[in-house]
Amino acid sequence: MIKITLPDGSIREYEKGTTSLQVALSISEGLARNVLAAKINGEVWDATRPLNEDCNLTLLTWNDTDGKQTMWHSSAHLLAEALEALYPGVKLGIGPAIESGFYYDVDFGDKPITPEELPKIEAKMQELANKKSEYVRKEVSKADAIKYFTEKGDQYKLELIDGLPDGEITFYTQGNFTDLCRGPHMPNTGFVKAIKLMNIAGAYWRGNEKNKMLTRIYGITFPKDKELKEYLVLLEEAKKRDHRKLGKELELFHFSEKVGMGLPLWLPKGAALRERLIQFMQRAQIKSGYLPVATPHIALKDLYVCSGHYEKYGADSFQPIKTPRENEEFFLKPMNCPHHCEIYKASPKSYKDLPVRYAEFGTVYRYEQAGELHGLTRVRGFTQDDAHLFVRPDQVKEEFCKVIDLVLHVLNALDFKDYTAQISLRDKEDRSKYIGTEANWTLAEQAIIESAAEKGLRTVTEYGEAAFYGPKLDFMVKDAIGRKWQLGTIQVDYNLPERFELEYTGSDNQKHRPVMIHRAPFGSLERFIAVLIEHCGGNFPLWLTPDQIAILPISERFNDYAHEVLQLLNNYDIRGYVDDRDEKIGRKIRDNEMKKIPYMLIVGEKEVADRKVAVRKHGQGDVGIFSMEEFSDIIKNEIENDFKKGTVKEEVK
Repeated sequence: MIKITLPDGSIREYEKGTTSLQVALSISEGLARNVLAAKINGEVWDATRPLNEDCNLTLLTWNDTDGKQTMWHSSAHLLAEALEALYPGVKLGIGPAIESGFYYDVDFGDKPITPEELPKIEAKMQELANKKSEYVRKEVSKADAIKYFTEKGDQYKLELIDGLPDGEITFYTQGNFTDLCRGPHMPNTGFVKAIKLMNIAGAYWRGNEKNKMLTRIYGITFPKDKELKEYLVLLEEAKKRDHRKLGKELELFHFSEKVGMGLPLWLPKGAALRERLIQFMQRAQIKSGYLPVATPHIALKDLYVCSGHYEKYGADSFQPIKTPRENEEFFLKPMNCPHHCEIYKASPKSYKDLPVRYAEFGTVYRYEQAGELHGLTRVRGFTQDDAHLFVRPDQVKEEFCKVIDLVLHVLNALDFKDYTAQISLRDKEDRSKYIGTEANWTLAEQAIIESAAEKGLRTVTEYGEAAFYGPKLDFMVKDAIGRKWQLGTIQVDYNLPERFELEYTGSDNQKHRPVMIHRAPFGSLERFIAVLIEHCGGNFPLWLTPDQIAILPISERFNDYAHEVLQLLNNYDIRGYVDDRDEKIGRKIRDNEMKKIPYMLIVGEKEVADRKVAVRKHGQGDVGIFSMEEFSDIIKNEIENDFKKGTVKEEVK
């Protein structure tokens, strides 16, 4: 017999060899019908895989992220089966689940498919799904795996097998299709009730531009047709909110081929929005005891060798900048933390000086692959709202909790109400990706776990997601249409102080190592602004929006009064401009609606005579005629209402 511990803490005994699906059936037949996979001691397994030891078991359904991922990975195999049936002789690359759906990289030879063929493939996939074929796992030797794919003539699978150790290779079979795969998979194909192949793209084999370009087919599946229809509606809404589209329409940022891919240019309105976010954070940081610092955009290679960044990221960074001096090499800054370590070392520290909190809006550079660049969310040059706290070991948890408060303040101020804190820890098996001692990692991980619990955060734990120098608390935020983004991050680091030999003098008059806390509540300004644009659809909070008003004279006769109104409202710290183009008032209203200007103030003969303005609100229409003082009160009250939703008033004055 083996003991199975369920999420509620209850323990049940079953015969050795019982599957997770059988455990589900013993609890409820309805539950068993919905089980897609199981989490065994934190690792996702097939629900049909035998359990031979005592374990912790969580049953996964469509309502769980890991359950969705299992179904989507299984659907990638279903796509591959359909392709082999429709296009004999195709060669298959890889087919993973992604955040929303899955893809499969395929070599179609000399006749690549077209988007017009996708409905035919969808129909074949549904036909195969309806057969309810079981996904069968089989362990195979390396020799047998090589033999199978040699006979099949699939060089891509043979290349993958070449990098796998003997004894750790598994095949999965469903229907007439067998694939090299470590799994896991759902019990059978019958769970798939709705299929949509989204698009076709090109992808170099294994992401290497020197390899052959394969055809990547993206798709998504659902257990109900209704959910697919809802998803497609959501996609249409996402297109309307796309930050690249709105960024152009609202004149916020621009990309230039002459400047370079992934290097955004901030236009005046975007720079104004960006600057207000920076001021918002700076005021919050000053109140919390942070000290501003500034560091250069480049540094000697040796700095990043010392920090470990060169070893981990050097091959994927911008290449070294060579100088006329022999053997002297500089790097574009990929991280701010090594620079801040050197600032800490600039003067001796006592235990009474700690914590020391250095903050910088530092621009960093990373050479992202061209195919991974995406608007502002994935760029090659970006600005982090970075800070590094140097603390005594006894201060770690208190300071970590204060940083959590700062992150939550930012999320509330921008109306991000739905978020989860992801505790990102080391990979349970592969420790080669990380630097530092086991003891220091244990201390750092425990500090994060305890701090998150103390603040009452809703958390998930993900193994293998830690930074190479320490564990993290990543804030996963849902936007207005339910998409999940990773924004703010906090990290505990015992390792860089060791590598840089940072010290402080303790109360015992001996030298001690401080602990570093890395934090970036925005993450990066570029990514944060991209997510914010899509979250609010370009309708920014009134305190943040670059232009709060547009003043629209009915004809050029009223231009002087319009400019006078602007000057008067500027005295109330209200921002905007006069639209004095030689256009009809209807055209001006439509254009400024498109620009999502919160308020339009229309002035004509009556308004001049009464010294007032006729006010239209974006998305609502006319709201009345007001004096300058009355209108300033409208603006003030709206901002105060934003404060009540989470924005701290003194932060944005």
